[in-house]
Amino acid sequence: MSLTPAFLDELRARTLLSGLIAKTTKLQKAGREFRACCPFHNEKTPSFYVNDDKGFYHCFGCGAHGDAIRWMTEQRGLPFLDAVKELVQAAGMEMPEQDRRSAEKAERAKGLHEAMADAAAWFVEKLNGIEGAEARGVLKRRGIAEETARSFGLGFAPDSRGKLRQALNTYGDAMLVEAGMLIQVEEKEPYDRFRGRLMIPIRDVRGRTIAFGGRILGDGEPKYLNSPETPLFDKGRTLYNLDRAQAAARKSGRILAVEGYMDVIALAQAGFEEAVAPLGTALTEHQLERLWRIAEVPLLCFDGDSAGQKAALRAAHRALPMLQPGRSLAFVTLPDGLDPDDLVRTKGAAAFEALLKAPQPLVDRLWQSEVAAEPLDTPEQRAGLKRRVMELADGIGDPNVKHEYIAEFRARIDAHFGRGPRAFEARTQRGPSAPARGKRDKRGNWQPPEAPPGTTMRGVHAAGLDPILAKAVLAGLIRHPAEIARHMEVLGSLRTASGALGKLFEAVIDVALEDRQLDSGKVLTILARSGFDSVASDLLRADTLPFSFTRPRADDEARARDDLNEAIAVMVAQPMVDAALAEATAALSRDGSEEAFTRQVALSRQRQELQARLANLMLADEDDFED
Repeated sequence: MSLTPAFLDELRARTLLSGLIAKTTKLQKAGREFRACCPFHNEKTPSFYVNDDKGFYHCFGCGAHGDAIRWMTEQRGLPFLDAVKELVQAAGMEMPEQDRRSAEKAERAKGLHEAMADAAAWFVEKLNGIEGAEARGVLKRRGIAEETARSFGLGFAPDSRGKLRQALNTYGDAMLVEAGMLIQVEEKEPYDRFRGRLMIPIRDVRGRTIAFGGRILGDGEPKYLNSPETPLFDKGRTLYNLDRAQAAARKSGRILAVEGYMDVIALAQAGFEEAVAPLGTALTEHQLERLWRIAEVPLLCFDGDSAGQKAALRAAHRALPMLQPGRSLAFVTLPDGLDPDDLVRTKGAAAFEALLKAPQPLVDRLWQSEVAAEPLDTPEQRAGLKRRVMELADGIGDPNVKHEYIAEFRARIDAHFGRGPRAFEARTQRGPSAPARGKRDKRGNWQPPEAPPGTTMRGVHAAGLDPILAKAVLAGLIRHPAEIARHMEVLGSLRTASGALGKLFEAVIDVALEDRQLDSGKVLTILARSGFDSVASDLLRADTLPFSFTRPRADDEARARDDLNEAIAVMVAQPMVDAALAEATAALSRDGSEEAFTRQVALSRQRQELQARLANLMLADEDDFED
């Protein structure tokens, strides 16, 4: 089926958002809106608002934001397609027609779900029967209470090649093989996949069993055996215990990722119900996206041994291209040789909580790993460190986050090797552009310059500049020429913009390189010699540019400079976000997938945030910016 943007817009228009949310959250009328205590985090004063006219909800406390579909996926925990189907039914609409293959696939999935549910119930029955005595003993020795075992649906698979096959024979061998419960070998009878193991059901976000993990009771390999991938089970997209952890995470305001099933179960029993685990592999991009939908900074708490810390570092590297402002990872390091299960059993919940309150930021984990990678005694080794950390930063997709990481790594390199600020060197006609000059902040700490954008970013910036904002920035740079050097590399990437704007950006940069001791008058004089006198004069008409940094006599110079820096950041980010949003919208139109929808909503939110940041820079009163 094809879920077009037009169809989804019509669905949103036919859904009364306040009525949908009021089914589970008590709303109060507040003018043309409704308000409530946020259902996504604990609060006593209402900061959650619902606007039917605009069709979205927003929490000013935790930042939760979305429309009717987002409410169903985030608050109800439904997959995207299931959320759409439920809203379509409530709105009296019809889903786009399914082709015959899709209808057959849906019917097949229904039968597989029923088979998996019956298998889970059969394993629970065996755990509680005579055959499950040894498995119950293992749980008791590990400190797993009966109530905990019931809540997680733990069971037992007898050491038999055919008991499960016989118990579920009404489904037929073909379906049980497809569900991953039987193994089919050519010219032999199918036999039970799980034998003599403690059985742990793996559930989807709706709580339906879609696979199993089986732990051996004694010695032997493999220690854990997982279901193969099936029409219901995609290992790289599934997180163990996500169905239970979502609600707990909204209350605690955090989500934990640990390594294994038993860690999750032990933590839940100790009161940490917001824990999930990947399924025997490193965290994938899809699993990271799942975590970020719940919390901006998920906590990764892998085992304290070498393997666990290597897995944490792999997750850190995998996350870099996906970082966004406010979206990161943090790491909880356990004592060497301990996993979360060991820690809560031997040290108690308080010891684990203490570790959770002091996580290590992502940037610290990356820096620590690279510094420890090899000796730093020679210039070549020190250059190697710089190259490695800059390559890490270069892998970050978001340009603003990338710039911050480059600046942070430069500062750490300077501090680590005891270097002071680097001198600003003017560009000559024969040489390349010199790096932007750094500066010291209010505390006296050295702040390196921002990094230059890559070739791709230059192209996007040059093609998508907002001409009105670009003119305001140019006017601000003429008013405050000392700020040009600070943004030299970023502004240099805009020289390829077509027309007069690009030429004027280039001229302004050349002016700063020609004379560091500039004031506004000198800039205008030099621009006039280059033929830009009338253009520059037009830019300085404050009555057409409502910003503090374009005023001829700023009452607050510090504010004007800060506003100019903010305007440059917005100007640089806008084309990137607009291009990515257009791509995400096209992807949603093509396949209507949950991932495409999630990305489109996230990018729309970023675009709104940029517009809000720009609006905050505009002076409210026209009298404020008269000449």
